[in-house]
Parts: sequence; C-alpha cells; structure tokens
Amino acid sequence: MSRPPVLVVLALAGCTTSRSPDAAEICAEAGADALASCVERTRPDAYYVAQSEAYFDTMDKRVPLGTFPPYAELVVRWEWPPWLKLTGFTRDGMEASDRLLRLYPSMVEDRDCRAFAAQPWGRCRVTFRYDAHEGRPCPIYEEFTFNEAGEITFIEAWSDLPGLRPMDPEADPWAEDGDVARLATRLPGLGGPEGRLRLDSPAMEAAATTDPDLADLVTRAQDFSGTWFAELEAAGDALWAEGCGW
Repeated sequence: MSRPPVLVVLALAGCTTSRSPDAAEICAEAGADALASCVERTRPDAYYVAQSEAYFDTMDKRVPLGTFPPYAELVVRWEWPPWLKLTGFTRDGMEASDRLLRLYPSMVEDRDCRAFAAQPWGRCRVTFRYDAHEGRPCPIYEEFTFNEAGEITFIEAWSDLPGLRPMDPEADPWAEDGDVARLATRLPGLGGPEGRLRLDSPAMEAAATTDPDLADLVTRAQDFSGTWFAELEAAGDALWAEGCGW
C-alpha cells in the first residue's frame, strides 16, 4: 500500500547514503519526492571539497570571477538568522548574486572544507573579511548538498558563533549528529532522480504543515525578491554586529 506523503518524508529523514533494504525501498517509493539522504554518491570526496571551495572563490576578491560552481537549476541558499534566510534561489539567481557580491568586496580566509559520507556532503568553516567593515572577522559555518549529477542543490549557512551554530562545536564540530536541525535534509525532491526541489508537490505541502521552517522557505521562494528586501529592512543595522560577533 502506498504511504501518505508526510509519512514518506518522515521515514526518509533517517536515510543515509549507505541504506538498509527498508530505507532503499522508501527512497524508491518516494521517487521524485525523495529527500537528499537518498542521493547516491557519484564523485570522490575531493570533488565535493573542491566545489564547496569554488563557492567561496566567487566571493573572494583575490580570485578572478570566471566560472561558477555547478549550481543546480533550482539551487537554494538559506542563511539562518540573524542573516536573511532565503538569500539565493535558482542557478541564474545565484550567478547574478555572485556577480553583485563583487561590489561588496571580501576575502574568505581560514578555509576548512571537508567531505562527509552523509548529506550534506560538503561542509566548511571559513572567515569572511569585508572591506566595508574594516576587514573584521566574520566566522561562518556552511553546508553544501549535492545531487547525483554533482550539482549543488542546497546551500545552508550559520554564523559560527555561540548560540547561532546548529551544533556544539566541542562535541560535534562538523554537525554529524542525527539531531542537527538543518533544512537540507527535510526538503522533498532533493533526493529524487533529478535532485530537483519540488515546491508545489503534495509531499512538500504535507511536510510544510508540520515544519514551519520548510513552510517559510516555500513562502519566500514564491516571492524571493520581495521577502528578501523585507527581511533586510527588518534586520536593520544590527545585522553585521550580531551575525559576526563584533
């Protein structure tokens, strides 16, 4: 008997790239609505590290902006508060953002990017230094989810500061605990055959009824520019001080 969409989503939350027969069955049944944990790895660790690094190259003024990372067509960038939540959406939007950010010069230093067996496969701890803020350090923890084509489907970022991280940096420095609260592994579609976010699917609608963060993402994706500007205005002048710990 077919499982209701919400039950499929909840069951998939425990999937890993090394799946049990039961988990593999659930992933297959979910089809296009599968979660990112259902994606089969198709590249070596070095690939996921390199593409995560390539993302930060787009924001580093010392690196010429030539090619872009392999963004999926409906790639999402979600930056947790005090940052502005949905800050990038679609491949075209992300590439446009990469170009615009060169007008706000920065260096990305102290890069430590690593690959992991479970999604998100790329995870980095870095320090941004913005010219506009006198080069003061802004520590960030960021994760990268990929599809089977090696494209980045979801980018998720937190300030790497007490009270703002998704994990305990002493006990779990790379957010490997299964209870870490991240959106990347809760979104129907990222683990489907095309690794494509499905904003209007029944599975997404069902999951959003019990997941306020996921519902918030869907709402923002439907009016990306409007919600981004509203979030920026609401953040006010305290955004940088709070997000960077100054």
